[in-house]
Amino acid sequence: MNLRRVTIQFCTDQGGLQDKIKVVAIDLADRPAWYKEKVYPENKLPALEHNNQVKGESLDLVKYIDSNFDGPALLPDDSAKKQFAEELLAFSHAFNSAFFSCLRSKGHVSDEAAAAVDKIEAALGKFRDGPFFLGHFSLVDVAYLPFIERFQIFYHGIKNDDIAKGRPNLNKFIERKLSRPP
Repeated sequence: MNLRRVTIQFCTDQGGLQDKIKVVAIDLADRPAWYKEKVYPENKLPALEHNNQVKGESLDLVKYIDSNFDGPALLPDDSAKKQFAEELLAFSHAFNSAFFSCLRSKGHVSDEAAAAVDKIEAALGKFRDGPFFLGHFSLVDVAYLPFIERFQIFYHGIKNDDIAKGRPNLNKFIERKLSRPP
């Protein structure tokens, strides 16, 4: 399963956009020729066509969906939280890279992956008005949730490691992962 597709699907479901955005499943190993020719010349997934424009890259898509479709806002009005959200979204690639790199390596969890999850633990403790990154469910949670959920499973099975052990904020986040605002 493509985790970036899960991120976009999660965003459309959260925003109640299932009737406005049609999700088309595409086999990553066998992309149809029409996709590159007619939808997204860069041939990457996911992509969104809206108002005769094509957008790509999952984080850009989530931001675009949040700002161009009705539904609950996924970014708060609070400027400190918005700035922190941008910092966390910028860190998401480094976080994912550290974990994917460690999964491919032999041995225990790398220092890089441990540092990345420690940064997430600290980030989850910054705002105390809820168990999510910005306190309440947000775009940042949409970006990280599919990856954290799968990393927890993979690391337990492959590295015999619990990424949430000794990290109470991450534990709370994982426990509340499906508890989203109405």
